[in-house]
Amino acid sequence: MLRHALFGLLALSSATVCTVARAAPPQILDLDGGWRFRLAPNETKDHPQLSDWMPAAVPGAVQTDLMALNKLPDPYIGDNEAKVQWVGLSDWQYQSEIDVSPETLGRGHVDLVFEGLDTFAEVKVNGTSVLKADNMFRAWRVPVKDVLHAGRNTIEVDLASPIAAMAPKVAAMAYVLPGAYDSAFGDEASGRNSSTYVRKAGYQYGWDWGPRVVAIGIWKPVKLEAYDGVRLADFHVAQVHLDDQVAALDADVDIVSDRVQPVTVTVDITGPDGSHRTVAQDASLFAGTTPVSVPLRIDNPKRWWPVGYGRPDLYTVTATVKQGDEVIGTVTRRIGLRTAEIRRQLDQWGRSFELVINGVPVFAKGANMIPFDVFPARVTAQQQDRILQSAVDANMNILRIWGGGTYQDDHVYDKADELGLMIWQDFMFGGAIIPYDRDFRENTRVEAVEQVKRLRNHPSIVLWAGNNEVQTDWENWGAGTEAVKAKLSPEERDKVVTGMVRMFDQVLRGAVDLNAPGTPYWASTPSTDYDGPADQDTDGDRHYWSVWGGKPVEEYLNVTPRFMSEYGLQSFPVMQTIKAFAGQASTYLADLQPDSRVMRAHQKYDKGNGNKRLLLYINNNYGQPKDFGSFVYLSQIMQAEGIELAATHLRAAMPRSMGSMYWQINDVWPGASWASIDYFGRWKALQYHAKRFYAPVIVTALRKDKVTAFNLVSDEGAPRIFDYRLRVMDIDGKVLSQTTRSVTVAARTSLKLDATDDADLLKGAAPERTYAVADLLDHGTRVSRAISYFVSSKGLALRDPKIRTDVKAVPGGYALTLSSQTLARQVWIDFGAIDARLSDNAFDLLPDEPVTVTFTSPKPLVAVRAALSVRSLYGAAQ
Repeated sequence: MLRHALFGLLALSSATVCTVARAAPPQILDLDGGWRFRLAPNETKDHPQLSDWMPAAVPGAVQTDLMALNKLPDPYIGDNEAKVQWVGLSDWQYQSEIDVSPETLGRGHVDLVFEGLDTFAEVKVNGTSVLKADNMFRAWRVPVKDVLHAGRNTIEVDLASPIAAMAPKVAAMAYVLPGAYDSAFGDEASGRNSSTYVRKAGYQYGWDWGPRVVAIGIWKPVKLEAYDGVRLADFHVAQVHLDDQVAALDADVDIVSDRVQPVTVTVDITGPDGSHRTVAQDASLFAGTTPVSVPLRIDNPKRWWPVGYGRPDLYTVTATVKQGDEVIGTVTRRIGLRTAEIRRQLDQWGRSFELVINGVPVFAKGANMIPFDVFPARVTAQQQDRILQSAVDANMNILRIWGGGTYQDDHVYDKADELGLMIWQDFMFGGAIIPYDRDFRENTRVEAVEQVKRLRNHPSIVLWAGNNEVQTDWENWGAGTEAVKAKLSPEERDKVVTGMVRMFDQVLRGAVDLNAPGTPYWASTPSTDYDGPADQDTDGDRHYWSVWGGKPVEEYLNVTPRFMSEYGLQSFPVMQTIKAFAGQASTYLADLQPDSRVMRAHQKYDKGNGNKRLLLYINNNYGQPKDFGSFVYLSQIMQAEGIELAATHLRAAMPRSMGSMYWQINDVWPGASWASIDYFGRWKALQYHAKRFYAPVIVTALRKDKVTAFNLVSDEGAPRIFDYRLRVMDIDGKVLSQTTRSVTVAARTSLKLDATDDADLLKGAAPERTYAVADLLDHGTRVSRAISYFVSSKGLALRDPKIRTDVKAVPGGYALTLSSQTLARQVWIDFGAIDARLSDNAFDLLPDEPVTVTFTSPKPLVAVRAALSVRSLYGAAQ
């Protein structure tokens, strides 16, 4: 109401305009350079060599600065993680000297702005304390005009170890809230973890896919802002109405002013087609923050669509605030016009959960994304682009930014907007039960409002979730949580539960509803949005971990949730990545064993014992690996085929299931994990499989109880006609039976083709030598293929396929043609130390059916030919 009430103030008398002093343009000084750091004086006993000032990079972290100075080993190499723990347990100081001119001090306001401090920090200017920060996810603005002087000034940032700072408080607690990962290094007692009580990235305390490196530093940019009586504080384009004929928008500008004074707000909007329009409006400011709303109208608007559903059209909108000819501030946003909702309707399977964009239900095909690095300040735009582009290249339309990391910087969301890649955005809670005190809740509320306001212009964000697994931790996580609950009185348990509900059902929901009303909010993942228990098959979203928890991968076929937002299997990265972290020490060869010291250090599941679980799942279907290289290869094939089984089952079950987001697309460091792309951006087998099983149109073959169900699944927006061919073949390529028929699939649906038992397919053939091949053909061109086997991979009577290869240079890169006279299961193409991006990999090569794979590499033809190696399942197991 306040914004629209301002329209009455827009007409200003000429006398008022003439008598108001004009504000000069703001002055912004970048303070990222010239910083130095040292160990705090109280910490130098064990490290006296670090008592002197040393050069620091800002944005950055103490650990990366020490590594740059060769004073700290790289925690990503070997077992160095243990050797860097002392840094996060120590206090540190940063210092910078800046020159401030009399002209700057003559401005009405001079503010010091830190976009991110990690995490407990006191800021002093010329010895005077001006700020105490306690939240990594907040920006901090403080007035410093009164403590600055003309000439040289000193800024000091004292950073306390978050673990040491919290230690006395945790020690005094009658109980500690459960859910955080225990330290492997003894710096905190088991079950008494401080991270739950700190607004800091949880993954830096260690997770089951990443190291414990408790980063500390000035992790985002620093600046000094000088301005007079008016400042452009925020700009947001609110979508009021959208249909195919018109979009009604409000260009909302928040302006901070010292006094009543006039300004002109000009809004320029450029459409996807280059069309341009300018709207100007006068406004009268009052003392404080004045919201000004400029209405905009777009006829025949172009909508933003997820990839695969239309173009992700974007509009560029610039707001400029002026007094006379002086520009007070200008901000540019790129926006997309779209509607988003979570549709939940009662049906024969319970209650649906589907993302609906612009009125169209979207089957969500994607993965979960964790932080790109344990040190977020060193992540490059190239790293971010590589993962997001790889997602789209693998036919994904959604990524979930997981709640145990950080809110990503603007570039990630800009890129997602451009690609049409939907983002499921968690608030930063990773699974631990949260404190219920008012200060913690208020600190988080301010954080949430800041982050929602920062990100609300991005059309790619189609859902905000309150947390990762907090509700299901309390309800379902067993021994650790139950042990804590047993200690609590009924009254105390009620306080804990009430605290969670207040935070996730009220505070964070309110932050989204008030500041980004066009984006739906979901209280927790997994959950039913507090309509009942979390993690249900019949309502809400599901995190399914019984597979990997011990049940065989075939169990995926027995679980059909409404939306599967987490499920996964582990694997190791390729050998080139393993060599990068194993190092070339004298123990190198000894370290290339699943249970070696270095491999255990880079396997975070079950405190380093996760390779036993990996071997369990490999042995189930593939047998015992014959050597370490085969262990690595089989881990990737097991992961890829297991996740493909789950993903194709979910897609075939649409509309009962409307989402598949496997855990996880990327890695935070090089090691064993659930990722489909390793830390260096190298695709694992799973990423190649995802490119096929997330394709817009697929045929699926799902075998259960000796019956194979074949489905045709389409995400396309119009009906299509295909030829469906089903062949039963033997290992050497003999076709035992074949049928072909024309099928029509409706738009965005799953069509049942056949459900045939083994006996009808085999007709007496030996199951260990036989397989069924379903092909989807469009005018003779294969669109999709699914193969069903009648025994496990280790039971197949495979022979040496003697794969033949031919590499040729072609425009834009190279072409590799592979052929075999017998079945080659899960052919893996590798170029060793030469990185190459292939169009396909990890596929079954049928007898006498050559496959050509294209790839790019900076190396010449002779080099790629020499480096090429090809393997398959034959001979990988003992």
